[in-house]
Amino acid sequence: MKHQYLALSLALTTFSFPALAATNLCDSSYRDAIPKYEYQLKKTFEVDGRQGITTDGKFYYVSGSTTLSKYDLQGNLISTNKTPFDGYKIPANHIGDIDVYNNEIYVSSEWFMDGVGKDIQIAVHDADTLKLKRTFPFNPDSGQQEVSAITVDKVNNSIWMASWVGEESGRYLYEYDLANGQYKRKVHLQPVPQWIQGIVAYQGDIYLTADDGTADDKEVDNLYRVKIDGNKSNAPVVLERAFSDFKDYGEIEGVAINPQTHELLVHSNRGKQIVLGMPKGFYPGYDREISEVYVYGMEPVRKTK
Repeated sequence: MKHQYLALSLALTTFSFPALAATNLCDSSYRDAIPKYEYQLKKTFEVDGRQGITTDGKFYYVSGSTTLSKYDLQGNLISTNKTPFDGYKIPANHIGDIDVYNNEIYVSSEWFMDGVGKDIQIAVHDADTLKLKRTFPFNPDSGQQEVSAITVDKVNNSIWMASWVGEESGRYLYEYDLANGQYKRKVHLQPVPQWIQGIVAYQGDIYLTADDGTADDKEVDNLYRVKIDGNKSNAPVVLERAFSDFKDYGEIEGVAINPQTHELLVHSNRGKQIVLGMPKGFYPGYDREISEVYVYGMEPVRKTK
């Protein structure tokens, strides 16, 4: 966090103070470009599932590539659905990050193989039984080519999906109507995070986790904040946090915010090498992949005048 403030200070020194004072808009843009919260690691716990995390404040829900699981708030496993695709109208073999709303789990699902996704759909599962309730497909005219994460935006009554696949598909977030599942629009991220893995809507903002650090080179992954404006086709993206406190370099996944405690939950995997989105061999010192959830306290950053 201190490095981010230092970088901001250095950037400001390249401009004259009269220029900065000339417009409040310029000043506001710099203020908005700093992280909104400070994050303090409180605990971690291991889970059986390598994709996503969400919570309603009463339970944790975890997605594996082909599983849905339910945990209590102490991290104890309660139940697992090992056949979550039963009842799907379109075949699927991959689940990404998930969200929970009104006792229903919103699942981003698709058929995924060697970096390529197809047959994207939104599946809604019962939070009590973890079984499927209904599905609806994405709109191919949106240009979305893969789905890595989904979230429910209660402020705007929307569903947002993200794409892990880069190029054109990965430059946008895709919005659907929460009430009827109809496609609404896509929003251009500026700048664009690389390899988006998790998404959560919180108090009018959207937070993204991106697997943009190369584990082989010991690079960390990051959290980004997106400010959505209902009247604009683009949205500014701010680096919110770098996860230099993870236990090892690996692959960041889903993200959630506890509505009761306002804690940030970040899912991450370590130990297994990933090629084109597919698990392959193990890194030295590992004989299994370890999937963990990191729990952070969130405190608003104090803005100075």
